[in-house]
Amino acid sequence: MRFKNLFAVPITLVRSWSSGISPDEFHPSQSQFKFIIRWCGRFCHSRFTWGRACVDSVVHPMKPQSVLPFEKPIADLEDQLVTLENQPSPTPATLDAIRAVRVEIVKLKREVFENLDAWQTVQVSRHQERPQAKDYIELICSEFVELHGDRAFGDDRAILTGFAKLDDFKVLLIGQHKGRTLKERTECNYGCAHPEGYRKALLKMQLAAKFGVPIVCLIDTPGAYPGIGAEERGQAYAIAVNLREMSRLPVPIICVVIGEGGSGGALGLGIGDHVAMLQFAYYSVISPEGCAGILWKSVKHADKAARALKFTSRDLLNLGVVDEVIPEPLGAAHRDHRVMAATLKSTIIRNLKLLLAISTDELLERRYQKFRRIGDFEEQVTGGSTAGASGVDASES
Repeated sequence: MRFKNLFAVPITLVRSWSSGISPDEFHPSQSQFKFIIRWCGRFCHSRFTWGRACVDSVVHPMKPQSVLPFEKPIADLEDQLVTLENQPSPTPATLDAIRAVRVEIVKLKREVFENLDAWQTVQVSRHQERPQAKDYIELICSEFVELHGDRAFGDDRAILTGFAKLDDFKVLLIGQHKGRTLKERTECNYGCAHPEGYRKALLKMQLAAKFGVPIVCLIDTPGAYPGIGAEERGQAYAIAVNLREMSRLPVPIICVVIGEGGSGGALGLGIGDHVAMLQFAYYSVISPEGCAGILWKSVKHADKAARALKFTSRDLLNLGVVDEVIPEPLGAAHRDHRVMAATLKSTIIRNLKLLLAISTDELLERRYQKFRRIGDFEEQVTGGSTAGASGVDASES
């Protein structure tokens, strides 16, 4: 379909609706639909980045290239929908079939993703197309000035740091990045930071505190890098210093687990006034494979370990480890980066407004008490025990 003048598209739509066809019943062919969207993109000046992004997101909907085992029925229905939509002259029966398939896809996505078990949640959090720190920086920040190096050893690419602007808020944004291509993943050590990465993050946090700038941490790592060089340069000490110093910083700190939250590598950036996690992320003291290797001597039992660790967003919210679970788009974040980024941005801004209204002394006291409250213990009197002056033997669990 070709339009010879600028107003042909809206005129065509108006004529269709004026002839008794409602907007819900207007179903252009895929070629017509693509032309309309591209025309709108050009009208909005496609040289702007956001204009091109809007066109791409509609003309090329985000269908994952990598399909998880439990997503296979959804992928089959999506392939069926593409086949139906590509028919050049759809009949009324075809249009009815398209509507039915769309409804079925939504229903199936909701059914599958509302009933994921712990191991399936881990698989979603590791999805190759799941948005990473750099993706969120591009989508939610109007400005970002990256800062490099720890002034001691080098620049760890697994941790990105820089001053950013979220609407009217100036923040220091710190994100753990895994990388997309093989080259980038090698540079980033698949998101596993070295000691210089944690020192870099702390140095920038102290700089932000000096100027009263809030801090936002995006956590996504399977764990700190376990190599000999990292241990020789003080991996455990670097993480421990971060824990201590982050608890004392006199500015609001918001931490969000956007994917994997593995072990001390995640905790090294996880001390904050508000700790949140995405719906299909996990936050754990150890990876399920590591736990299975220790308890059952085989990674084949990773699914069993995942269930035992209780590290999903629902579990951690009930246990009081996290303060909020951020919902993901239908079908998880890897299906719609922009919607997920918009939700994340609104959550960060809402909490920034709340935290900036609190005095520094109260902020630090609340942060301290927040982590002191994590964990439950019980005191029990054992039969016949005479230990201690009171005769009570306390045991913790």
